[in-house]
Amino acid sequence: MAIVIDGSGLTIEKLVKIARDNEKVELAPAAVERIKKCRAMLDKKIEAHEIMYGINTGIGEFSEVVLNDSQVQDFQKYLIYNHAAGIGDPAPAEYVRGALAGRINVHAHGNSGIRPEITMTMVEMLNRGVTPYVCQKGSVGACGDLAPMAQMALLMMGEGKAWFRGELLDGKTAMERAGIPIPGLMARDGLGFINGSNLLTAMSAIFLFDAANLLKQAEIACAMSLEALKANMKPYHPKIHVVRGFKGAIRSAAAILKCVAAGDLAEGRLKCKVQDAYSMRSTPQVIGAAHDALAYARSQVEIELNGVGDNPIFFAEENLQLSGANFQGSPVSLPMDMAGAAITMVCVLSERRMNRLNNPALSVGLPPFLTKGAGMFSGLMLSQYTADSLIVEQRILSAPASIQSIPAAADQEDFVSMGMNTAIKNFQILENAYGILGIEFMAAAQALDLRDFKFGLGTTTAKDVIRKYVAYLDVDRPLYPDHTRMQGLVRSCEILHAVESAVGSLG
Repeated sequence: MAIVIDGSGLTIEKLVKIARDNEKVELAPAAVERIKKCRAMLDKKIEAHEIMYGINTGIGEFSEVVLNDSQVQDFQKYLIYNHAAGIGDPAPAEYVRGALAGRINVHAHGNSGIRPEITMTMVEMLNRGVTPYVCQKGSVGACGDLAPMAQMALLMMGEGKAWFRGELLDGKTAMERAGIPIPGLMARDGLGFINGSNLLTAMSAIFLFDAANLLKQAEIACAMSLEALKANMKPYHPKIHVVRGFKGAIRSAAAILKCVAAGDLAEGRLKCKVQDAYSMRSTPQVIGAAHDALAYARSQVEIELNGVGDNPIFFAEENLQLSGANFQGSPVSLPMDMAGAAITMVCVLSERRMNRLNNPALSVGLPPFLTKGAGMFSGLMLSQYTADSLIVEQRILSAPASIQSIPAAADQEDFVSMGMNTAIKNFQILENAYGILGIEFMAAAQALDLRDFKFGLGTTTAKDVIRKYVAYLDVDRPLYPDHTRMQGLVRSCEILHAVESAVGSLG
């Protein structure tokens, strides 16, 4: 069933279905009427020669330049040309599809003054699989994602490039093969297409969807390490977390207890220390804080997905147009900087548990570096090196982009959000996180194979999945294939799906 776009109710999950799973979309009839009503008002204002930013004036530093009637329509074409100024490799198709869905939802409010033909063309592009070729870099996240959105808007004139059925074609050919009429650009249409932070917001939504699954896998990996290290499980008692009150910590402790339930450790049949190191007993507080950070970021991203990020904004009922700065990406980039740092924080804790598994002084009787042939063999010694190198890169990437403004447009645009930089680096952080967590999973599975007691169902299920891809390390072998397979396994969420099938939802 198609997802109805009506200006509200576009969740992160719905956007991922459209962007990643190619779910069909439908523009609500009431939204079409709002768009038509707003456009009719705008047309009257144009006929009356009312001065309106970006319609019959230039933009940015040229906003005081008034255009004559013969220039108004051509201005939209040149606006798109000069803003299609990105650089480098193309953005993945799911990012572009997500941006199109988000922009349609902006138009659905009926505050953009755009022709309905433009919005309906975007709907058809999603439904028929025409995905514009968009350079990922070039947006400063204010006045919207101008450079990448302009590359999408080239398709409205039958220009640019697009993928269709796996083939990269010139824009006109792609639209013709898909059977989509080219609407052209009239007054307001170009700026109404590009003037929002839709690409960085779509990327942020997709990141949050994937990061939420990563945190659940971090809890599974923690459970495996805790069992392998014979941890004291009292710090996971729900009362400890309820009395403090943080929702994320309550949730995280419950998820870890689910994974170890019914094992010898959880049942109190193993001797453990009175008090463990922080990396073993404060995981709910740390991963819980990350859950809470992602929850806040999600709330901000979903407000942006369902709000009117545009300039100028039109109010048909009041016959009013207002110019402001609803294109500014800071409300998304600031919480998303925090979300990226949260993932890095969780990975630092993962590496510390992996260190305890490797270190014979800390591992409660496990052999050095998880090998029985220490000296001749080095076991998982170098796996820690790899995890450490990824963490340092994450730490560098965790510096906030939202404070890195460089003024543009002759200081007319003298503060920009740099939210695209946030979105790009967050996916780099996440890719490294898959590798770091994969290494903890691999080490924990190795450690569990060296123990002789009953593990929890969640822990056992996770280890069984890992053993389908990475064999027990009896004698040393090159580890890069194992590391890379584990990174892909975490990315795929196969461990998560198997564990949740066995013990129920982890949150």
